[in-house]
Amino acid sequence: MTDRLPALMATFSDAEPAVHAAALVPAIAPVRDLSPAVGPEQLNTLEDLVRGFLLSKRSPRTREAYAADLTGWLTWCTSLGVDVLAAGIHHADAYLRVLAEHGDPRTGRTLAAASIARRTSALHGFYRYAARHQAVTGSPFTAVQRPAVDDESMTSGLTRDEVHALFAAARAHSPRSDALIRLLVLNGLRISEALAARIEDLDHDRGHRVLRIRRKGGRRAKTPLTPDVQHVLDQLIGERTTGPIFTTTSGKPLDRTAAWRLLRRLATDAGIASPDRISPHSARHTYATTALDAGVALRDVQDSMGHRDPRTTRLYDRTRGNLSRNATYAVAAALADD
Repeated sequence: MTDRLPALMATFSDAEPAVHAAALVPAIAPVRDLSPAVGPEQLNTLEDLVRGFLLSKRSPRTREAYAADLTGWLTWCTSLGVDVLAAGIHHADAYLRVLAEHGDPRTGRTLAAASIARRTSALHGFYRYAARHQAVTGSPFTAVQRPAVDDESMTSGLTRDEVHALFAAARAHSPRSDALIRLLVLNGLRISEALAARIEDLDHDRGHRVLRIRRKGGRRAKTPLTPDVQHVLDQLIGERTTGPIFTTTSGKPLDRTAAWRLLRRLATDAGIASPDRISPHSARHTYATTALDAGVALRDVQDSMGHRDPRTTRLYDRTRGNLSRNATYAVAAALADD
């Protein structure tokens, strides 16, 4: 057929339009097929729906989080003998009440309002996915009373003195600790973004030394590296040219659990009060509050942190409650008599 295309095109180009149609119709007339139409396959079992829903998420971290959210809901439904695919809004309301008052049914761990809201969104997403497969008629989480999320970040940040003490403890511990803590604090990365970074992701862009990272949702971004961070990264990487930046002594990628334990140990070595309150997100919190206190525009902090919604960034804005910045004074000055 490919060999005949030039001759066929030449025939059409030399003929009248009416001839074009007459020549073309017989060639493309469809062959009548009397076999029954085949529709797309639909998932209908709970196991298949859960697997399909998780596989529809691009980020491994998102799949991991949503799997935990679904497990909690499935565990609770099973304990009550509730068919997950037949659960109603009263079940959803009761489950959110359990999360708020008693914590995670699997672990008993107390959950913040933001964590409950995120779980609600994950479960609602699962039922919407099931509805697309016609396994349910709708989501029981569509009209539930979601918990009000605090308008201030509850993560414990670090003071300037605590940051310097943490830097010193990390430097004394190992090049890996030094590089990880500086990257978290000075670049405000999520721990997942830092641990996923590879040596191949280091690059140059218009005079800046940068690290290419992958944000939540699979979005790509570049973050500039200060000379201090470049130096500690070079020390850590040494002669290596490929592979994860942060590894264990055996060469395997450093995981979140190990990084969490490392940060707690460093916080203890640094003499930080209540080191068990410190988490990897404490470094990101410190990055945001320090930038905002230094006068960096909210939009720039939002872009640097990879927040889609500026309201997320505003959770870190401690100075917005400062009475001296209240709009009352500006309004009074604008309306004052000359």
